[in-house]
Amino acid sequence: MKSRRCMLAVVLISLSTLAFAQTDAQKSFDKLKTLAGTWQAAVTVDPPQKGMENGTMMQVTLRVTSRGNALVHEMHELGKPDDPARYDHPLTMLYLDGDRLLLTHYCDAGNRPRMAARISPDGKTVEFDFLDLAGSNQYGHMHHAVFTMIDANHHIEDWTYMTPGDKPLHAHFDLKREQQ
Repeated sequence: MKSRRCMLAVVLISLSTLAFAQTDAQKSFDKLKTLAGTWQAAVTVDPPQKGMENGTMMQVTLRVTSRGNALVHEMHELGKPDDPARYDHPLTMLYLDGDRLLLTHYCDAGNRPRMAARISPDGKTVEFDFLDLAGSNQYGHMHHAVFTMIDANHHIEDWTYMTPGDKPLHAHFDLKREQQ
């Protein structure tokens, strides 16, 4: 009888440890939420595109919302009016779905690609791989994203857009936090 009680105590302690252990997805999501704020960078596009020249200044805003259950990522060109009918202003939501960290990109191309995260062993890089697409692929779609945390005031974002014909277009942002 005593050995059963001892075994029950060990099982309960083990279960409580599992219940409170954070998954890699949760740890990465928590780390990404520390990026909340406003960021600026000159974009580098490969191959260069008309209308999005290398050196164009961009602003990225990240905001934690929904009681900490979602991270909103908004991007726009500095100096352009906030007029989504005339200018690009994509919105991306990052969130947990069970033990997966997902990203849904609400694209100016009129579609919504979903991507799932892979986390680097050091936890500083979160890479999102394409899962599926809702909406039309007529104008292409966002296909891949990488967030690399350097420090509290510096992070890098790399985005890959698949143009019609599946030709990749890469955009690199070396972002610095705006100082208030």
